[in-house]
Amino acid sequence: MTVTRTKPRLDTTHVRELLRTMMRIRMFEEKCAEAYTQEKIRGFLHLYDGEEAIAAGIIPLLEAQDRLVATYREHGHALARGVPMGAVLAEMYGKANGCAGGRGGSMHLFDADLNFYGGNAIVGGGLPLAVGLALADRMQGTQGATACFFGEGAVAEGEFHESLNLARLWGLPVLFVCENNGYAMGTRLDLTEAEVDIAAKARGYAITSEVVDGMDVVAAEAAARRALQTIAETGEPYFLECRTYRFRAHSMFDAQLYRPKEEVAEWREKGPIVRFRAWAMQSGLLHEDDVAEITSEIAAEIADAVAFAESGEDEPLETLTHFVMAPDRPAPPDIAAPDAVFETTYRDAVKAAITDAMTRDDRVFLMGEDVGHYGGCYAVSKGLLEQFGPDRIRDTPLSESGFTGAGIGASIAGMRPIVEVMTVNFSLLALDQIMNTAATLRHMSNNQFGVPVVIRMATGAGKQLAAQHSHSLEGWYAHIPGLRVLAPATLEDARGMLWTALQDPDPVLIFENVMLYNRKGELAENAGPVDIDRAVVRREGRDITLITYGGSLFKTLDASEALAKDGIMAEVIDLRSLRPLDMDTIKASVARTHRALIVDEGWRTGSLAAEIGMQLAEDTFYDLDAPLARVCSAEVPIPYAAHLEQAAIPQVDTIVAAVKRVMEQRP
Repeated sequence: MTVTRTKPRLDTTHVRELLRTMMRIRMFEEKCAEAYTQEKIRGFLHLYDGEEAIAAGIIPLLEAQDRLVATYREHGHALARGVPMGAVLAEMYGKANGCAGGRGGSMHLFDADLNFYGGNAIVGGGLPLAVGLALADRMQGTQGATACFFGEGAVAEGEFHESLNLARLWGLPVLFVCENNGYAMGTRLDLTEAEVDIAAKARGYAITSEVVDGMDVVAAEAAARRALQTIAETGEPYFLECRTYRFRAHSMFDAQLYRPKEEVAEWREKGPIVRFRAWAMQSGLLHEDDVAEITSEIAAEIADAVAFAESGEDEPLETLTHFVMAPDRPAPPDIAAPDAVFETTYRDAVKAAITDAMTRDDRVFLMGEDVGHYGGCYAVSKGLLEQFGPDRIRDTPLSESGFTGAGIGASIAGMRPIVEVMTVNFSLLALDQIMNTAATLRHMSNNQFGVPVVIRMATGAGKQLAAQHSHSLEGWYAHIPGLRVLAPATLEDARGMLWTALQDPDPVLIFENVMLYNRKGELAENAGPVDIDRAVVRREGRDITLITYGGSLFKTLDASEALAKDGIMAEVIDLRSLRPLDMDTIKASVARTHRALIVDEGWRTGSLAAEIGMQLAEDTFYDLDAPLARVCSAEVPIPYAAHLEQAAIPQVDTIVAAVKRVMEQRP
């Protein structure tokens, strides 16, 4: 990121290139519009028509190491960054030779070689990602900047405010570029925003901001030069509000009934290409022959791009599920035989895991609400701030989506963040970033980008914290392809799962049950990484298989002890991994015992227990001597009153009673 001049040098060569870049975007999109009407491009198609000056003025100033996060209207951004036109069009055709293998389409263009992190169909969704990319650069000591483009509609999203606050709070080199075209979709800005001066919103976060005529490519370039120079000198974020106008509808799917034709015609008269071409010709810097030559060159390139796209092949159906997760994963860790043991707690085992990971790998850092000075809501990180410092034990604002997205971005750029979300209920505020970015990026980018982030959160009930702090939602996350979901129950797993998760190339969610933090037990002094791919038989038995995880494991083990006194020998399986499920271990057990009961602290309807039961019904039906059964939480928000809370979640006596009902069933 080096800018030596704050003013553009408007010689013939540069003027020609500016005009060519804008015309290239415009002509390409005109061809895209034509292809859409021919149904060669489907889905949504958001055209950049009218906004070309912003991409043409700003993006060519970025250097190779600089990063770029775009919006769903990103064809112009991709072309200006250097993504080959043929690869862009082939992607929009859904072809295997597209820049994302046909997995992303018009709204999700990617190019890892060009540090182009793609469009984002979630309004405002790319902002936290950009903050995380810049955070990685800051922590790694690299000299790059991250440019983040978004529309004015994003300023209403919480992620806009969370991201600007984080960027300024942590002093991150982000160039925020708001392409304000006046209509978020079909509603004018003044009908949705109490304050329509978007640059003023950024100044509210103490970020240097300016308003730019987004229809003037020279003004856009000059502003970008000032911004990038300031970022290079200070390392601080900079905000550009580029006021522009899109000549076409929000998307090709849009009938555009929300604005008068006269308004569009008025703006077209001062469009960026018309305006700049007229000035260049009046100034004698370009002539009609130059414009004709540029037009001919672009037309030839478009013809080649069309031929490239139309000759592309469809991705084979056999590769449908490729790149949901990384094709190559680390081998299971070597597990040493345990040596001398000492007494500790689950809480301290987790803390030891974090300490070990941060000691072994400088890329690892912990971030989350109150993890530093406070020591963590459950005291897991107490003392780590003094040991590792505020750069690696990073307190965040109360902005789950913002800091989770930042952790995702940092992981994409090479760091290994541990993101702590205080409680599982709060994680729903970050669900967009977890599901729409972390879980999808590898697949949508055709394996160009992985997201090796670890997200820890407390889950479960039993502390009289009432409904908004007490649910077990890990089964929801286990529903999402692209995530690995873990539930450590024992001290060994609390100590060992984290390191193994940090070696994983994909996002890993770790759910720690709140009722386990104070649990005491013995742990080997040489305890280390554990295999996170396999379930474990915690107790062997012959009569029934009890399948459970997390906070319910020890209740289930206690139930199995009680059942043994009545002559019922239950085998207890600790799932450990909720996604993917180790069904081989489960089915092997059921084949021995011929009965199964699942204990799940989630709600019964749509539960993880239902999924396991259905897979058993599909694959082991003829091994069963009795109907499948389950013990789940009651279909009620978790109550506050102690007796009601205990009645709402699985308990030893309810597990015992359920097992006895199953055992009464005869083959």
